[in-house]
Amino acid sequence: MTKICVFGAGAIGGLVGAKLALKGESDVSLVARGPHLAAIRANGLTLKQAGETHVMNVRATDDARELGHQDFIILAIKAHAVSGVIDAMQPLIGRDTAILFAQNGLPWWYFYRHGGPYDGTRLESVDPGGVIWERLGPERALGTVVWQAAEVEAPGVIAHHYGDRMPVGEPSGEKTERVTKLSQLLNEAGVKSQVKPSLRNEIWLKLWGNLSFNPVSVLTEATLIDLAEDPGTRRVIRTMMEEAEAIATGLGVTFPVGIDERIGMAAKVGAHRSSMLQDADAGRPTELDALLGVVIELAQKTGHGAAGLKMVYDLVKYRTRPAVARKAVE
Repeated sequence: MTKICVFGAGAIGGLVGAKLALKGESDVSLVARGPHLAAIRANGLTLKQAGETHVMNVRATDDARELGHQDFIILAIKAHAVSGVIDAMQPLIGRDTAILFAQNGLPWWYFYRHGGPYDGTRLESVDPGGVIWERLGPERALGTVVWQAAEVEAPGVIAHHYGDRMPVGEPSGEKTERVTKLSQLLNEAGVKSQVKPSLRNEIWLKLWGNLSFNPVSVLTEATLIDLAEDPGTRRVIRTMMEEAEAIATGLGVTFPVGIDERIGMAAKVGAHRSSMLQDADAGRPTELDALLGVVIELAQKTGHGAAGLKMVYDLVKYRTRPAVARKAVE
């Protein structure tokens, strides 16, 4: 039986882990912490979706040494936290272990087997000092784009709100045995997980909205639909998306939709406060560098202009400084 560990069983990790456990065709375990872990151990992992409630008894721990080597690790924590869990992950990693990196933004492995002049380039903004590259290794990496929305409704309880797509891919674009196997397992569990030979296009499609809407939401405290409908904020978002599009297309990325359609995709989410705004309001670290800082780094590497991106980045960086963030919360 395939061994899968979900490391970081919060909203998305818990959702995927619950679906895999519900299907029951894999040896699924969770690494979690705090009250969430205690509740899972005491009462099982509860999944609420489509008007139904399921409770699964899933092995859960805060010590990966209890679990042993895995075939797959699904790493479902925020990008800025990845380097901090490398030591804790080591007991899970065997010779052939593959790691699915389920983070928002441009991944640290982006240029691994990319081809062209930037092949092998490391991205300081998402992997300072190349720590992840050196200690986990890009050869273990599988990529994904998370299109689901879920929340930890209460400790041990995952509520799935919408979305069922989670495409996967190799950095090389190859359809390997391991990515095909993971895709099959996720699909059988009810997670639509097509193997994408050009996953970077899909990464940019999601990033295109996140790099613009999320930071601007921090500055305005507006919902997605308000940002899309207000003429002023829409102009700012459009400028950011135009700059990002030039950078991405220069790297060979193809966008399946235009800017107005992508803005419309965000607007359809409705009166939603972005995760970055929620983090900023709570005084937590944000995904600013994974969503925007890394794109500015790419602009510098490729010689593209990014004046709008830099301006918004600097303002959000100030807004989310610990002292400023605490004052905003108070």
